[in-house]
Amino acid sequence: MERRTITTEKLPEETQLELSLRPKYLSEYIGQEDLKNTLKVYIEAARSRKEPLDHVLLYGPPGLGKTTLAGIIANEMGANFKVTSGPAIEKPGELVAVLSGMKPGDVLFIDEIHRLNRQVEEVLYPAMEDFVVDIVLGKESGARSMRYKLPPFTLVGATTRAGMLTAPLRDRFGVVHRLEFYKPEELKTIVERSAKVLGVEIDSAGAMEIASRSRGTPRLANRFLKRIRDFAQVRYDGVITREIADETLKILNVDAFGLDRTDRKLLRLLIENYGGGPVGLETLSAALGEDAGTMEDVCEPYLMQNGFLKRTPRGRMATEKAYAHLGYAIPPMQETLPFL
Repeated sequence: MERRTITTEKLPEETQLELSLRPKYLSEYIGQEDLKNTLKVYIEAARSRKEPLDHVLLYGPPGLGKTTLAGIIANEMGANFKVTSGPAIEKPGELVAVLSGMKPGDVLFIDEIHRLNRQVEEVLYPAMEDFVVDIVLGKESGARSMRYKLPPFTLVGATTRAGMLTAPLRDRFGVVHRLEFYKPEELKTIVERSAKVLGVEIDSAGAMEIASRSRGTPRLANRFLKRIRDFAQVRYDGVITREIADETLKILNVDAFGLDRTDRKLLRLLIENYGGGPVGLETLSAALGEDAGTMEDVCEPYLMQNGFLKRTPRGRMATEKAYAHLGYAIPPMQETLPFL
């Protein structure tokens, strides 16, 4: 069975460009100050003891830098970095193949770790705890188990849905941390840094315009920067200003609050078809034609944090801020809803 890992040497050009925008060390990483400060201590302690860093679990909405932080951990530890994902490891034997290729101190990153199936997960338990895997040789009555010793390594797991992790797996991580949405000022610094890497000229107002409409997410900020760069080069003199950023983001259907077409469609559906809610997630998902998991991971966290949506025991509800932003009159039942 071919190992389903990804190595940076074989990544396509667009992915290599994306990697070039990522910081390589904690000193270059912007935002997530609490996590950075604690990781600095853990990494320095592990290096002084000449031991691998304890296993790390990073969780939170997509695009906040979980993969980037995993690569930084490997660089800070001076270790090799191997990448795979939960859906890519379908059988225990595939995980054993990945683990058996590890060298002392290597960092293994498993994205979407909540999607590991139970059989694969059970192989991971002793590997994380005791650095061993049990291999079954033969079949039926002739089957026998052999224990294979692994070199000490660090597992970095990432998930957008920490609640789907089993307790035994979660408990085996020594460092568990949630990544938070970024502040506009932090995203502005990220945009300015990425512009330098890409060789794009951008003024302070242009960088802030991109930052303020990027949903608190570095991945989106970098994506917007690259698309706005195209418009600036083709239609203007190549310098990104606030006006050029604003025009391009309007073309991309991103409004002043960072809401895109799907966000607005969700809120309009809630308001127009269901009187503002409450409505269950599955009902909304079916009506929108969107995957429920995508809505819960990608759309809802930002809408909730910025006061456009609230969850109740009976379902999702649009807030008065959503009504006002989309130009709807606030009905009496909504007038007491807070901006959450």
